[in-house]
Amino acid sequence: MDKIIIQQQDFDLSTEVALIKNTRSDIGAIVSFVGFVRELKDNQIQKMTLEYYPGMTEKTLKYIVNKANKLWHISNTTIIHRVGDLNIKDQIVLVITSSKHRQTAFESCEFIMDFLKTQAPFWKKEHTQNKSTWVEAKSSDKNQKKRWE
Repeated sequence: MDKIIIQQQDFDLSTEVALIKNTRSDIGAIVSFVGFVRELKDNQIQKMTLEYYPGMTEKTLKYIVNKANKLWHISNTTIIHRVGDLNIKDQIVLVITSSKHRQTAFESCEFIMDFLKTQAPFWKKEHTQNKSTWVEAKSSDKNQKKRWE
């Protein structure tokens, strides 16, 4: 079962894990990643605005999940990504994978997150007290993705 949601409202990790845990009896591992809005010392970020390309973003996320399913035997995948205005410490993204074995769950979760960061059409704008700036893709994210190619 794959679940892909883009929404403004917050999500609850324990609820999402329980939903996966209750779907099957052969799950041996569930791995989750939660990304947060963080304050950077040099930027003094007050909030972040996240935008996306409706339709295309969901299609891209589904493509990434399908790619992961071809590489690993994943029982369930959940991706919830928030959009809109978010404050420091707010949750941004949730990726959960489950499988019979922990290595599969760990690797597939990391793979999905690496591809999400570099391929999914989301845009971030950081707001400080003095200005607002669109965030460019980081070379470190691109390098993380390269290890899977």
